[in-house]
Amino acid sequence: MPLRAVAAKAKVVTILGDSITAGLGLPAAAALPAQLHDALARLGVANVVRGAGVSGDTAADGAARVDFSIQPDTALVVVALGGNDLLQGIDPKTTRANLQKIVARLKQRRMGVVLCGLKAPPEMGAHYARDFDTSFESVAKAEGVTLFPDLLAGVERNPALNQGDSIHPNARGVQIIVGKLAPVVAKELARHL
Repeated sequence: MPLRAVAAKAKVVTILGDSITAGLGLPAAAALPAQLHDALARLGVANVVRGAGVSGDTAADGAARVDFSIQPDTALVVVALGGNDLLQGIDPKTTRANLQKIVARLKQRRMGVVLCGLKAPPEMGAHYARDFDTSFESVAKAEGVTLFPDLLAGVERNPALNQGDSIHPNARGVQIIVGKLAPVVAKELARHL
């Protein structure tokens, strides 16, 4: 099959996120967008993965740039924001409202969405952690999109899977994330054929 025909069948996935999805501290080949592309290809999914991660972005920042950052040919958007909201102690209601704004806009543009959640550490306090953690599920349920419950599950708080800052996954940590995320993205892409 000619390369042009293969490229025409490839579904575009864009990852709207922050420094974790931008691959802070990693070579491009080890960052989440490249690793997700490779994992989807291993699953037999013809794909192009575009990174739209900006270091330091909160959910509000993502909402402000959603139209600019997500090109019209995108079939599916992986929304992975909220980590900087957590680090800044932003009210979970604000984070939830901004995530809802992002998801609603993507749906309006007829794009599939996988919303990635995060879990607040206990040091944030039980009330804050509960409100933050449920924000993602609440938005996914209200908007009828797929929830990937915890982007960093199995990676957070593990020095062997994180860079020296104990926040950003190293290459092995990204591989673990992608190993769990890729099947969810592949399933969602199949729904949007």
